[in-house]
Amino acid sequence: MKSLTIKNLTMQNWKPSLLLVWLIAIASFSHSQTSLQTTVFGNNEAAGKYAYIHGIKLYYEIYGQGEPLLMIHGNGGSISSFSNQIPYFSEKYKVIAVDSRAQGKSIDTQDSLSFEMMADDFSALLDYLRLDSCNVLGWSDGGINGLLLAIRHPSKVKKLAITGANLWPDSTAINATDYKWLMSYYDTLGKVPQTPEIANTRKLVKLNCFQPNITLGQMSQIHCPSLVIAGDHDLILTEHTVLIAQSIPNAFLWILPNSSHSTLIDYKDRFNEVVGEFFGGKLKK
Repeated sequence: MKSLTIKNLTMQNWKPSLLLVWLIAIASFSHSQTSLQTTVFGNNEAAGKYAYIHGIKLYYEIYGQGEPLLMIHGNGGSISSFSNQIPYFSEKYKVIAVDSRAQGKSIDTQDSLSFEMMADDFSALLDYLRLDSCNVLGWSDGGINGLLLAIRHPSKVKKLAITGANLWPDSTAINATDYKWLMSYYDTLGKVPQTPEIANTRKLVKLNCFQPNITLGQMSQIHCPSLVIAGDHDLILTEHTVLIAQSIPNAFLWILPNSSHSTLIDYKDRFNEVVGEFFGGKLKK
């Protein structure tokens, strides 16, 4: 494991984040705009298309040209979660931003949902686009998907950068206050009329209550260059993020000081620079 110079692994002054704030922050990006004129990422008819994969309609948008870079958002989010990243990376890469199944504009009416299913979706999307491999940037659940994509389809991932991911769903990985709130929210959603919207939300919340279930043995199977990121005030415990980085052979670790779960928003410019350096092969021990 190689640590970047910008880090803060101290547990002093720990401030537990609110999971509700995290969910709202990710979802709210669906209406944001960026410097690419007035493009609304996640709702761009010129760049957006659907792929029919595994019985669902998977929505994606493509920006720029060059080496492929797949961007995978967090739970309840959408392509627009990367509104601060797409303009930057599309200058050098062919950015493939995708709405995960049951989220954003992707249509999934199935009852079941797992991270393994989503990782397989992204592998199939690359096949659909006739791409043999790509770099991957994943945030939160997207980071989990990135890990599983590298585990289940190792030839598809050239380099992997993840922020705010976890390997299992309990208080050894997630801040205890946030995890208790999540379980309570899941129970509450089960007690109200199950409209299609509520049922879909409960399906997404259930995902984080009981998944992922990734073993350390599986992590040792990841051999692509990897960058593991989190904030020191992340809802994912710092020691868990360190464990992830330690479990991937030769992974880089970057803990951002005074940052929440939203590292790519809290430090958007520095985040883009460092991740860009990583994808460009410029990060050194």
